[in-house]
Amino acid sequence: MTTFKWTGKSMTGVIQNGEMTAISKDDVIFDLRKQGIIPTSVIEGRKSASKLTLMKGKIQEKELVVFTRQFATLFSSGIPIVQGFEILAKQAENKALKNVLNQVKDSIETGSTVADALRKHPSVFDSLYINLVAAGETGGVLDTVLLRLAVYIEKIMKLKKKVKGAMIYPGIIISVAVLVVAIIMLYVIPIFAKIFSEMGVALPLPTMIVIGFSNFLGGIGGLIILGSFILAVVGIRQYRKTENGRKVTDKFLLDLPIIGDLIRKVSVARFTRTLGTLIGSGVPILESLEICAKSAGNKVVEKEVFDTKSEVTTGKTISETLSKSKVFSPMVVQMINVGESTGSLEQMLIKIADFYDDEVDQSVTNLTTLLEPLMIVFLGITVGFIVIALYLPIFKLGGVITGM
Repeated sequence: MTTFKWTGKSMTGVIQNGEMTAISKDDVIFDLRKQGIIPTSVIEGRKSASKLTLMKGKIQEKELVVFTRQFATLFSSGIPIVQGFEILAKQAENKALKNVLNQVKDSIETGSTVADALRKHPSVFDSLYINLVAAGETGGVLDTVLLRLAVYIEKIMKLKKKVKGAMIYPGIIISVAVLVVAIIMLYVIPIFAKIFSEMGVALPLPTMIVIGFSNFLGGIGGLIILGSFILAVVGIRQYRKTENGRKVTDKFLLDLPIIGDLIRKVSVARFTRTLGTLIGSGVPILESLEICAKSAGNKVVEKEVFDTKSEVTTGKTISETLSKSKVFSPMVVQMINVGESTGSLEQMLIKIADFYDDEVDQSVTNLTTLLEPLMIVFLGITVGFIVIALYLPIFKLGGVITGM
């Protein structure tokens, strides 16, 4: 959490300033706009360690889903909200979650709405969660909104698991391949090099290449490669923390042949499910689009959604704007257009999200199927070349002995 100093103008033109604790600058701007303040300056100040981050343990998405479902059940049963939070806090096994629920209960007791009480814990409840709860409170359908929210979080969790699963398997194969080659180079090749040296036989070019690379890895070369790898990883992570870095790397990932297609499908599924859930819960369309942009997870998609919001404010439909997009396919745009025309946009967005969830499943399967033989071929060629390079001098020595 970080404290930001802000300056802005109210709707009447009065200049105001203050401090706000949030995760990012975008969250501060978003909250100020909701209060009717146009921010003119937002400066990052000191880092503030929240009670939540100081506590041992972390609130998992699964625990948030369980809490949301239980909260909906208690609320629909007619139990007062304060008493409901007290019950949920007592039975929470996670100390961090217990602490947060107790703080939320205390805020509600002092007169805050549920949404305002949750807003004080942005590291647990994001803007999507808070806005849905606020819409549920305003419309008197908080229990329905909470159940819808629980389903949404579960769907997003499954989507994340699919993507992580697609990355884990190739990562394991590559790690094993690198480990096998490193062991051969560092421990097996030096033994053969010593034997060949004692034989006094002229070595073929492949053998000289393998022995030379082994000597390079065993000396300063291994440290150079390891250091370069660490620097590259740290450098990319630091670069991605910058605004321009996120834009460049996110665009690069989207342009990749197979990975890019998977990321695109994940982004479409996430956008449509988020927008459908927000609209169906009564959140205004412009506010819904802003939340979708902030939760897109990709700067290219985020820009397109913000552009869509700007166009919608001028009177255009969502489908009109998205028709120029390179991320959203013509099928998605057409389905959104039908939803807007028939007044069933929410249902159509959820259908698109379900369809793309299945598409992500298929893409993950295809990616795994493609990478497995590629990794095996790579490992086979590498190990095969090393084995042949080691046996060439032995064959040459055998030929010399036969000639004698």
